[in-house]
Amino acid sequence: MNKRIKNERFLKACRKEPVDITPVWIMRQAGRYMKEYQAIRAKVDFLTLCKTPDLATEATLLPVNLLDVDVAILFSDILIPVEAMGLEVVFTENKGPVFPSPIRNQEQIRKLTTPRIEERTPFVFDAIRKIRKELEGRVPLIGFSGAPYTLATYMIEGETSRNFNAIKKWMYQSPTLLHELLEKTTTTVMDYVRAQVEAGAETIQIFDTWAGALSGDEYQFFSFPYTKRIIAEIKKSGVPAILYLNGGGLLLERLVATGADVISLDWRTDLRIAREQFGNKVAFQGNLEPCVLYGDSGTIRSEVKKILEKFGKGPGHIFNLGHGILPDTPFENAKEMIRAVHEESAIYHK
Repeated sequence: MNKRIKNERFLKACRKEPVDITPVWIMRQAGRYMKEYQAIRAKVDFLTLCKTPDLATEATLLPVNLLDVDVAILFSDILIPVEAMGLEVVFTENKGPVFPSPIRNQEQIRKLTTPRIEERTPFVFDAIRKIRKELEGRVPLIGFSGAPYTLATYMIEGETSRNFNAIKKWMYQSPTLLHELLEKTTTTVMDYVRAQVEAGAETIQIFDTWAGALSGDEYQFFSFPYTKRIIAEIKKSGVPAILYLNGGGLLLERLVATGADVISLDWRTDLRIAREQFGNKVAFQGNLEPCVLYGDSGTIRSEVKKILEKFGKGPGHIFNLGHGILPDTPFENAKEMIRAVHEESAIYHK
């Protein structure tokens, strides 16, 4: 499969193989900081964009064409499989995703389905096939999903939360029910990522965004076993698995134990320490502070060099932000970051 790809830096880095320069991409790399993306969004709402393969393909290709990133990532949303399970989600401009009827009892859990995912979300797989065709092997394509714990958090909280009171009440008042929800969600996600690989995704990234609010024991009990099963499913499909957890620096040992090929670090984790501790086991992705892109070109290049220096020589590094790019980031600054990574990283690969 990989022989068709002209730029294999990203996949080589996932496998900890030597590269000529450090590969780089940006989480949320097709987004509101791009006027071209805004032009697409002016025509349709967010969910329609996700569900229209031609438009999702157009959005996915924007960063490849305009930024010179080393990998494309499917334009979609982590909550697509949750909607397929039968729970309504509404995407709002100000509050983000909102569930009008969040999960509150066992009856609601029992009503959720483990769907025939190809039938319920055909637009995802149609988009992947179309993107692969349009890419013509220029760069690989990442597919993705939310991790079961993060998806369950949305389903129970009903919207983005700061304190996660609702799901933590379930942990300590109704853990059996929470595990029932996590089990059903895991089955759906496993089918979802498998189908993405079959459609043509060459890597899968799992976003466990909200698991960073968990203690070590909470993570071990309510997220780790489910994430580990999904990682195993991805690797069984023959593609690398990337795991991202916002605020997960203190859980790093457990993240590595999931079996992921690549651990994506947020900006609060010291990349040098992470590599010293676990660099013989996994590759790392990240982890520039997104707000650095508010700086001038000199500042951006300086901060890029610091990240590259922290990782040091040798394979196994994918440059990225430590979280998604912010909507008001100047486009030229994102481009400067990509350019700086490509130009400054060559020294570490000689």
